[in-house]
Amino acid sequence: MNNDEVLKRVQQNPKFAELVHKKTSFGWALSIAMLVIYYGFILILAFSPHTLGTPISSSGVTTWGIPVGIGIILSAFVLTGIYVRRANTEFDQLNQQIVDEVNA
Repeated sequence: MNNDEVLKRVQQNPKFAELVHKKTSFGWALSIAMLVIYYGFILILAFSPHTLGTPISSSGVTTWGIPVGIGIILSAFVLTGIYVRRANTEFDQLNQQIVDEVNA
């Protein structure tokens, strides 16, 4: 079987369409979540800078912007981890099923 035949069989497999749909919709959902987090931060900075510029304690110099900024960075890692976990479980299983069916 040549590459064109394999490609055609993969593209015609209903599980391939399911895999593409799941990966695309999940990727968009995580992207939107990250954009909401990031642009929410930017909007707070733009329209209420004193909110994140307020010191955490009355005698301290660290403002609320520092932990919020760290939280934004950590949220990117968490969202990436969520995607990787799902990719390594559900998406890889679907992918293996497609490969097994095409090679059968």
